[in-house]
Amino acid sequence: MDQLALLFVLLLGAVVSVPVGDRFGLPAPVLMTLLGIVLAVLDFVPNVNIPPDLILPALLPPLLYAAVRRTSWRQFAANKRPIFLLAVALVFVTTVCVAAVAHTVLPGLPVAAAVALGALVAPPDPVAATAVAGQLGLPRRLVSILEGEGLFNDVTAIVLYHVAVSAVVSGAFSPWRAGLDLVLSAAVALAVGIALGWGANKLMDLLDEPTLQIGLTLLVPYVSYVLAEEFHGSGVLAVLTTALYLAEYAADPDDVLTRLAGHTFWDIIDTLVTGVAFGLVGLELHNAIRTASGRWGELLGWSAAVVAVVVFVRLLWLLPATWLAKRLHAQRNHDEEIPVGWRETVVMWWSGMRGVASAALALAVPLKTGAGTPFPGRNEIVFIAFAVIIVTLVVQGLSLPWLVRRLGVRSDTEAEKEFEKRLALRAAKAAKKRLREIEAVEELPEELSEQMLRRAFDIGLRISPDIGEEERREAHRHRVRRLRRVRRIQQEMLSAARHEILAARSEPGADPEIVDRVLRHLDVRSLR
Repeated sequence: MDQLALLFVLLLGAVVSVPVGDRFGLPAPVLMTLLGIVLAVLDFVPNVNIPPDLILPALLPPLLYAAVRRTSWRQFAANKRPIFLLAVALVFVTTVCVAAVAHTVLPGLPVAAAVALGALVAPPDPVAATAVAGQLGLPRRLVSILEGEGLFNDVTAIVLYHVAVSAVVSGAFSPWRAGLDLVLSAAVALAVGIALGWGANKLMDLLDEPTLQIGLTLLVPYVSYVLAEEFHGSGVLAVLTTALYLAEYAADPDDVLTRLAGHTFWDIIDTLVTGVAFGLVGLELHNAIRTASGRWGELLGWSAAVVAVVVFVRLLWLLPATWLAKRLHAQRNHDEEIPVGWRETVVMWWSGMRGVASAALALAVPLKTGAGTPFPGRNEIVFIAFAVIIVTLVVQGLSLPWLVRRLGVRSDTEAEKEFEKRLALRAAKAAKKRLREIEAVEELPEELSEQMLRRAFDIGLRISPDIGEEERREAHRHRVRRLRRVRRIQQEMLSAARHEILAARSEPGADPEIVDRVLRHLDVRSLR
């Protein structure tokens, strides 16, 4: 099996893992990691030969962009305190604690190298957290905090990692210089992200074709990441900023086809890239086995110590952090989403899985220092990082569904239904208001006006049937049954038309391009 065949195996696994995970209640990223581990122990499967410095730029931008599309700037603004406590403060605390333990237990490991190890295992993976949490029916407030933590903690961890690695390579470290680098990295990333978001938004206005607009959204996260890195900024923060800008300002309410096609496209990208990323994490077992040859005892002991620190520091931090967030929430911000009770805090603790970013940073540790000597403890750092990823991702990922069921943590369906009901009312009122504006400038027959008024109300009823009284709901159900019958007949008629046009494609003298254009017209009509 060569590298290309291995890639296609991972892509196939990414597609298959989704229905398999749904069938058995297991997260697809965890299944892909297990697939990678299985492939790693097979003799005929080659070792992955990807330059470490290409893993983050190739995988993170589309994954981050896809994750940001599911959220909004308001969520980040409302949850800034919990996100800061988790994505910034906890990353610093975890880095310091891991560095202290690693420097103590690993013979001859310099402090800067220990800090690099702490930084690369500190951030929970945003893709794993959102993928797992999204399948378990957790309360939306928990999912929002996990998404925010996962998206912003990479920024802090990667900057700490680069500072520590630079200190090892150069042999010098300046706290003031490190702090300045952190501030400048964030400032450059924000500037690049906003500028590129603005430019991409203007360019989308010039591109009328949905295909071109969606293609641009695929390029934008890569360009944002690379530009920020070229100017010594945080590529991750730049991608987040660009994605949030486009989500806020680039949405055209009337561009239905682009929105539907864009959602489908990014769902596909998210599924495939996530599967490949976690499959590569599992395949790194090759390197771990080679590193541990003849040293299993001491490496497993060191790894167990670091895993314990990573897991339990998160719990010991979450308990007071949650209490503090509750106090601040009660005093200031009632829109803030925080864990409610110890059960949700435990679920947040056990959701701290490591993944793609940690693996990529571990592989990106330089082989040599600036003086030409081997990077101190590089093999041990890579092995320990892999152990942390496997234990947190596989053990916690596989047991998290059981823990959620055991603790009875579920989304607040009543609150969600109430919010959906309010949105349905707003939609119906907006439709009625527009109808009155049209009637003010156009003379509509009374029969048509009444029909349009019913349809305006039906817009809300279709979203949430609870907004109408029983008589209106019954009338709506009757109209829906009639409409479904009409649509069924229309779909069968359109289906016959599509079959006929497709048959014409193979006839002598038929122009495939014209046939496809007619078929697209029928497809759009079917969609409407």
